[in-house]
Amino acid sequence: MKRYGNLWPNITAFANLFDAARQAQKGKRFRPNVLAFNHNLEAELLGLQAELTTKTYRPGPYRTFEIVDPKRRMISAAPYRDRVVHHALCSVIAPLLERGFIDDSYANRIGKGSHKALERFTGFARSNRYVLQCDIQKYFPSIDHAVLKGLIRRKIKCPDTLWLIDTIIDGSNEQFPVVEHFPGDDMLTPLSFRRGLPIGNLTSQFFANIYLSGFDHFVKETLNGQQYVRYVDDFALFSDDRALLGDARQAMEDYLAILRLKVHPIKSQIFETGQGCNFLGFRVLPRQIRVRAGSLRRAQRRLKLLQVRYKYYQIGIPEIVQSIQSWEAHLSHGNTWRLQRQIFDSLVFARR
Repeated sequence: MKRYGNLWPNITAFANLFDAARQAQKGKRFRPNVLAFNHNLEAELLGLQAELTTKTYRPGPYRTFEIVDPKRRMISAAPYRDRVVHHALCSVIAPLLERGFIDDSYANRIGKGSHKALERFTGFARSNRYVLQCDIQKYFPSIDHAVLKGLIRRKIKCPDTLWLIDTIIDGSNEQFPVVEHFPGDDMLTPLSFRRGLPIGNLTSQFFANIYLSGFDHFVKETLNGQQYVRYVDDFALFSDDRALLGDARQAMEDYLAILRLKVHPIKSQIFETGQGCNFLGFRVLPRQIRVRAGSLRRAQRRLKLLQVRYKYYQIGIPEIVQSIQSWEAHLSHGNTWRLQRQIFDSLVFARR
């Protein structure tokens, strides 16, 4: 197993920090905190570089808020200068560690994404009779810090880089509490583990893929589950043999217990693909793909919010166009032409 060393000079190089700042500000460059950072960009980056090289860097406090989309989640926004550090770190380690990821892991990876995951899922659904679909219960709040650090150390041996990774993980703010017991635990064991990564961090998204990479290989290689797709904490295994999928579920749960994770007891089930199955906001049927009603309701709420924000001069036409184009692109992956016309042709944006 290859372990990577001597990464620190590349992470702390001024050119890498400068590029990280450019990446971190995409879509956010007119926000006050970004404008303030960019006003003294060179001095800010030199300050960050000095803090990193002397190991005096410490993450700042998170700004947190909750969303229900569709389930309750806590989103944590790191200070902008910390997001620059996250990009600087990931720009160096992500290309190296992604080499060990399976092709059918689609979340938060360049050239992948939800639409390609849906396309792969649809292909498998239309060529198999059954699908085992699972959802990991409270995934980000459940990620065990010690387990994650151990997995990262299997791939990285550069001590300075590991110091920064540990600093970011240890700086995670408190997430929704998770108390789960696993074989060998006593009543107080769950309270002795530090758990949870903030969903809003670029590093959290990347670490979440590292955390389940070994599980992906287990499914593909040990269980011989070649028709398998994962997007963050949602994964699906396809087969014409229902009993095989039942056995696979037990083996998966046993492996996930090593990571101190559990699948959702209700959402994780075996379905007949001919009856349709849900994935990433769509319902995949044998001859068509529909948008799920819940996804449509959330989109309509977002569009109404856009109308209100435009009315009160909080956003302009470019932001509206970008948002609508993004949603149209998402809908285009289903059989939704009439639905798109019904939604978008009736939209009116007016100022006060």
